[in-house]
Amino acid sequence: MFEFAVFGSLFLTLFVIMDPPGITPIFLALTSGRPAKVQRRMAWQAVCVAFGVIAVFGICGQQILDYLHVSVPALMIAGGLLLLLIALDLLTGKTDEPQQTKDVNVALVPLGMPLLAGPGAIVSVILAVQKADGFGGQVSVWAAIVAMHVVLWLTMRYSLVIIRIIKDGGVVLVTRLAGMMLSAIAVQQIINGVVQVVQGA
Repeated sequence: MFEFAVFGSLFLTLFVIMDPPGITPIFLALTSGRPAKVQRRMAWQAVCVAFGVIAVFGICGQQILDYLHVSVPALMIAGGLLLLLIALDLLTGKTDEPQQTKDVNVALVPLGMPLLAGPGAIVSVILAVQKADGFGGQVSVWAAIVAMHVVLWLTMRYSLVIIRIIKDGGVVLVTRLAGMMLSAIAVQQIINGVVQVVQGA
């Protein structure tokens, strides 16, 4: 039987962690200057990558971490450092990568992972799958994961309308704002990882 409490709890948790409204300016900054068709494709690719990563860790995440001898804090710190590098590029306006390579990198990294499928989302899904009781509980967990990714896709897909309104000058402003926000997220993620390391020592 479908468990609405499990569905609602995980959906709200993932909504707070993956933050669809907050991802909008970052998505706009990373995809600015590309044709609308390419931007829509990148939104779809990013969501597919995020779902794929979340699904893999949901099915066998704990086994993967144990096999690689990787702790959750280490995962958080590594993800934070990666986001910090991307944030610095946005803040300094470095956009001289080849177009094709840039498209692929933006869809996979940082959009797909670690922005969407970051350590927080991965750990939440691992715990939710482990705690879910029976077939109904598992269905509720995976329904919440799918619903969250649909929301993410719709948010990024229709945020492209904003680009047509704010024009080039607005895109530059959004890019700098996104870089600042992303750097704060990255630093906070690194701090959380370090705090967990200290507490576990």
